[in-house]
Amino acid sequence: MEIDRSYYLNKLIKAENDKLIKVITGIRRCGKSYLLNEIFYHYLLNKNVKENHIIKIAFDDADFEELRNSQNLSKYIKSQIKDKEIYYCLLDEIQLVPNFETVLNGLLRIKNIDIYVTGSNSKFLSSDIITEFRGRGEEIKMYPLSFAEFMSVYKGDKMDGWLDYCTYGGLPLVVLMNDEERKMNYLKDQQLNVYINDVIERNNIKNDIELINLVNIISSSIGSLSNPKKIADTFKGNMGITIDPKTISLYLKYLEEAFIIEKATRYDVKGRKYLLTPYKFYFSDLGIRNSFINFRQVEETHIMENIIYLELKRRGYNVDVGIVPIKSNNNYKQLEIDFVANKGNNKIYIQSAFSIADDAKKAQEQQSLLRIKDSFKKYVIVKDYIKTTRDENGIIIMNIFDFLLDKNSLDY
Repeated sequence: MEIDRSYYLNKLIKAENDKLIKVITGIRRCGKSYLLNEIFYHYLLNKNVKENHIIKIAFDDADFEELRNSQNLSKYIKSQIKDKEIYYCLLDEIQLVPNFETVLNGLLRIKNIDIYVTGSNSKFLSSDIITEFRGRGEEIKMYPLSFAEFMSVYKGDKMDGWLDYCTYGGLPLVVLMNDEERKMNYLKDQQLNVYINDVIERNNIKNDIELINLVNIISSSIGSLSNPKKIADTFKGNMGITIDPKTISLYLKYLEEAFIIEKATRYDVKGRKYLLTPYKFYFSDLGIRNSFINFRQVEETHIMENIIYLELKRRGYNVDVGIVPIKSNNNYKQLEIDFVANKGNNKIYIQSAFSIADDAKKAQEQQSLLRIKDSFKKYVIVKDYIKTTRDENGIIIMNIFDFLLDKNSLDY
C-alpha cells in the first residue's frame, strides 16, 4: 500500500536540473529514503528516463560498501556518464561517505548531472547544507504524514482517523501498523534508540538524563510560552535539579536541528517586530511527542494547535505566534494570535479553537483578530463540525477537517 506523498514528489520535479544539490531533510523515519528510492525513481522511469541514466546508490546497503570511500564514489559516478544526456544521481544516506561534500561539489562541475541526496539527522542537518555546499544546496524539508496523507491509507472514517492521528502521529511505518500495542512499542523504541541517541552522538552530550527530562518537560507543555530560564526553574522546582539556562538553550538548539521540535517566535503585529522571548515549541510528530510522556496528556486542544502549525509549515508558510498589544483600564496587555503565517507577500492570521459553542466563546476567540486593521485573511479553525462560513466581520470560521483535507482550504 503506497501512501500519497505527491506533495514532496512535486517539489523534486520542480527542482529538476536546476544545477543545485537537492537535499531531502526531515526527522528520521518520515519517509525520505522511500521518496527518493521508490517514488522519485519510478517517476523518472515513467517519464522515459533510461534506467542506465539513473545512478542510484543506497549507502546503508552492503552491496555498496566499496562506494563509501569518497574517491571510489567519485570515480564510479563519473564512469557511469557515457553521453551528453542528463544523468540523475540518487544518493541515499550520503553521510556514510566520509568527505561526501567534496565529492558532491566536484560532481557539480559535470554539466549533465542532476544530484539528489538524503542524509541521517545525526550527521546531516539543515545547518550543514549551508556550510558544506556553499550555496549550491537546496533543502527540501519533509515532514511525517499530513492528516490528508494519513487518511489516504486509513481504513476508517475521519473521526476515528483523527483520534489515531492525534495519538500515534504520522510516521509512515506506524500508520501502516494495525495494532495499538505495536504502534506504542515502536514509537517508544524510536524516541530513545534513534532520536535521542542521534542528538547525544552528534553533540557529544554527557548527561543524557538532562536531555530526556527536557524533552519530557516540552512534551507536557506544547503550545505554551516558554524560555530557557522558565524551563530551568521547572527543573529546580519539580526535580530538584540545577541546570544552567545556557545549557538548556543549547539542548533546545540540538533538538531543533534534529527536527524533533520546532520553535515559533512571537511577533508584535502592531509594532511589526519580533520578540525574542518567550516562544513556543511544537513537535514534528505527535506520536513521538506522546511516547515521551507514555501516551498520557493526549489533550486534543493542544494537539490540534500543533497539527495546525505543522500543516502551515508543510504548505510552505513561515509561522510565528502573534501578539496584539492593547490598552485596557490604563494598563497594557497582550492578546495572542495563535499563528501569523507568511508566504511571500501573502499573510494569514489563524486562531485554533477546539469549540465555539456560544457567542461568548466566539467573541473571545475573535477579539485579537478584530484588532488587526490590515486586509489579510483571518481564520478561526475549530473542531466543531460546521460548514465553513465568513461572518459579518470578515472572519472565516472553518472546521479542522475542511482545513486539513482540502489543500486549497486557505483560498476560501
